[in-house]
Amino acid sequence: MRRGRGELEAASVRVRVRADTSSSLLGLGSSWRRTRPSGRNSAQSRRTHEGQSAMSWGTELWDQFDNLDKHTQWGIDFLDRYAKFVKERLEIEQNYAKQLRNLVKKYCPKRSKDEEPRFTSCLSFYGILNELNDYAGQREVVAEEMGHKVYGTLMKYSQDLKAERKHHLQEGRKAQQYLDHCWKQMDSSKKKFERECKEAEKSQITYERLDNDINATKSEVEKAKAQYYLRTHMADESKNEYAAQLQNFNAEQWKHFNNSIPHIFKNLQDMDQRRTVKLGETYRNFAEAERRVIPIISKCLEGMVSAAKAVDERRDSGIVVESFKSGFDPPGDFPFEDFSQNLSRTGSDGAISNTPKGERDGAPGPRPDPKHTMSKTKNKLWLFGKKPKAPSVEDYSHLPPEQRRKKLQQKIDELSSKLQIEMDQRDALNKMKDVYEKTPPMGDPNSLQPKISETICNMEKLRSEIHKYEGWLSEVEGKQASKDRRHSADNHHPTPQGRESPEGSYTEDTSQEHHTSHPHSSRPQPGQPSTDPHEFDDEFDDDDPLPVIGHCKALYSFDGQNEGTLVMAEDEVLYIIEEDKGDGWTRARKQSGEEGYVPTTYVEITMEKNCKGS
Repeated sequence: MRRGRGELEAASVRVRVRADTSSSLLGLGSSWRRTRPSGRNSAQSRRTHEGQSAMSWGTELWDQFDNLDKHTQWGIDFLDRYAKFVKERLEIEQNYAKQLRNLVKKYCPKRSKDEEPRFTSCLSFYGILNELNDYAGQREVVAEEMGHKVYGTLMKYSQDLKAERKHHLQEGRKAQQYLDHCWKQMDSSKKKFERECKEAEKSQITYERLDNDINATKSEVEKAKAQYYLRTHMADESKNEYAAQLQNFNAEQWKHFNNSIPHIFKNLQDMDQRRTVKLGETYRNFAEAERRVIPIISKCLEGMVSAAKAVDERRDSGIVVESFKSGFDPPGDFPFEDFSQNLSRTGSDGAISNTPKGERDGAPGPRPDPKHTMSKTKNKLWLFGKKPKAPSVEDYSHLPPEQRRKKLQQKIDELSSKLQIEMDQRDALNKMKDVYEKTPPMGDPNSLQPKISETICNMEKLRSEIHKYEGWLSEVEGKQASKDRRHSADNHHPTPQGRESPEGSYTEDTSQEHHTSHPHSSRPQPGQPSTDPHEFDDEFDDDDPLPVIGHCKALYSFDGQNEGTLVMAEDEVLYIIEEDKGDGWTRARKQSGEEGYVPTTYVEITMEKNCKGS
């Protein structure tokens, strides 16, 4: 019995030691999960991360998983917010450029080129509109650069960041879940060990109570003893299991806080730093998109300044004169119409008479026809009275002389351009025909002949039209030159008798005249009816010949079948009165006075200076 009691006391001591040990291990396990590894593990951790930056998220923020989750999400949200800002900015640029183009379109001239004003102020304004249109194009370039290099880059990078962040956070959550699983296993083994120790204590108390009870049977004591040993054995097994789970959890926790979490947090840190760098790059691209167009915008502004400097008030005034000048002479004095000649004079010789001085001093001249005088005056003053009817529209005779000259010259230039096109087409067809003749597989040369004939026919028609309009233009220019010479002679060389020479001067010697005299060009003799001066001008202008500017020798004979052409024989010498204007025809005059056009290639021309008309 004493021996049994000694064994029980020894077993009791062992149970107490085990319980104390389990209590210390239990307290250590409950506090390990919430504390950072220290001692040997901390030193080893420092050696493992030696060389790592002191500001590393993995070491400095090892327990801030949730805050890093929020921070990375805020970074992506900020990037998306900046991308939205860039989108709205480029939309402003696009709308601005669109409104500028609409403004330019609204104020650009919608008329044809013939109706466009030629004033320097208008041309400068249109130049400014063109520069503004180019400026709008540069704003579109800015919007395009922002959309491609900034907004597009940000949106693609944002998607990549979201996917990368999701991957890193998933790895962190998996590591945390595995550590939690290890903690649960360790905690479960710890609780089991705690229960087994409590059961062993209970069985020990029961065994000791029965062993000290004198009324307890031996079988009851043995049974309690066996139960006590069983519980003690189970407590030992739970202790070993708990110790193994605790050791495993500590190892996994060390790996978690020293390897897994620093690696995941470092990836998150790299991702966030790359996001910051990308923002800086897009900030720079945002500014570069604007700076790239500054040189071109400066040129646009310089063009506007140049257009402003091109405004010339004197030139504009001259254009007004050219646009509205009629070419008519100012109206002369109205003649005195004496209706009192048939009345008997009852007054004295000294009475005041309404008879003009010229008629009182000399013999009375023939009475002018009032109707004829007034009709001629009204015809010359049609701007202030009834405008005469236009006999023809094709020759622009319904226009004032100056306007008519401009229209004719414009028509001649237009026909000359068409003629040049036909000539170029003819030359091209001839070259193609030569190629076909030299290389038959390329085509049939006869197939081009109808087109060549048609082109030549068009050329002849155009030359005929040009000749017709040049005749009308020469008529207008001849009249204007004659008026200028006559006005100069009236003002500086008054000669009461004689005829006008081609140079615009009067002479008494008819042998010095080179032109054929006309009966109506001489001054009326006394006793003849006085003609109206404007009628004299009109008749004189129609027959004023052009001056001779050179001579030519016919290399070939020319039949001159077309209207306006001149027949010439080989080696015949002609006078040149008008040069070739690019249409292949030269205007010449025979010694007999006959004028017309001859082919330029048919004659050998010699131009002379200061040559008078023959």
